Amino acid sequence: MISYKGDNGVWLNVAGSMPRLCDAGPSAGTDAAMTPRTAAGGLVDLKLGHYSKDGIEVVTVEGEIDIYTAPRLRELLIELAGKGRCQLIVDLDRVGFLDSTGLGVLVGGLKRVRPHDGWLDLVCTQDRILKIFRITGLTKVFGIYQSVDQAIAASKGEQ
Repeated sequence: MISYKGDNGVWLNVAGSMPRLCDAGPSAGTDAAMTPRTAAGGLVDLKLGHYSKDGIEVVTVEGEIDIYTAPRLRELLIELAGKGRCQLIVDLDRVGFLDSTGLGVLVGGLKRVRPHDGWLDLVCTQDRILKIFRITGLTKVFGIYQSVDQAIAASKGEQ
């Protein structure tokens, strides 16, 4: 094992198991409960919700999308695609942190809906999150909008 200066190994001792969204979860249109996780930096929270607007499924995300929390978002995207909801908008405006695992989940969600003539657009206005999409070139892959209404209008060919 490689040891880094200041590494106390706390990241190896994350308590609890990842909750499954489909197990006695909230009904559609309500937020899933925030589930705190203990990680090296303290508590890691992710709050997910989804609702339908103009025939498009809007996924709301609040908190940090990282290696600990990304599987919950992945499960939700898989669940929605499995139910035939393949026109998705993921609202990232309340996301404070996004790592490569989170990017992978979003790309995976897009790959899951495209074969069904679907798409996955994003809502994001935070410069620090937008910078990640610019650096990785993902601004060419995702439609990124400043509001849910703007994303819906763009999907319907309105401007």
